Amino acid sequence: MLFRIDPRSPLALSEQVAASVRRAVADGTVAAGTRLPAARELATSLGVNVHTVLRGYQTLRDEGLIELRRGRGALVTAEADGARQRLLHRVRAAVADARGLGLSDEEFGQLVRQALRER
Repeated sequence: MLFRIDPRSPLALSEQVAASVRRAVADGTVAAGTRLPAARELATSLGVNVHTVLRGYQTLRDEGLIELRRGRGALVTAEADGARQRLLHRVRAAVADARGLGLSDEEFGQLVRQALRER
């Protein structure tokens, strides 16, 4: 799993850690039961404080995407797979709506890119 952080980003480093996990769940790179790197190990590899990684992991725990277990680390929950399935369902519904409106793939793609920029 690839963790990416950008110190110049306006997004807090801990949020960038959490976003890396969310992205991996969404694209299917990680599934339920996957063990995330130990916080100390990840902090060292990213060049950040261990508390930064722990804050990111705690955010994911609060969202129900991971479980934090003392001595066992962070595990991706079954809820994460469910989140991916819900997202895929919503994407398919949006594609169906776009088709119903007669939008081309390019027009639909432009709408998606516009929505992503508005975040």
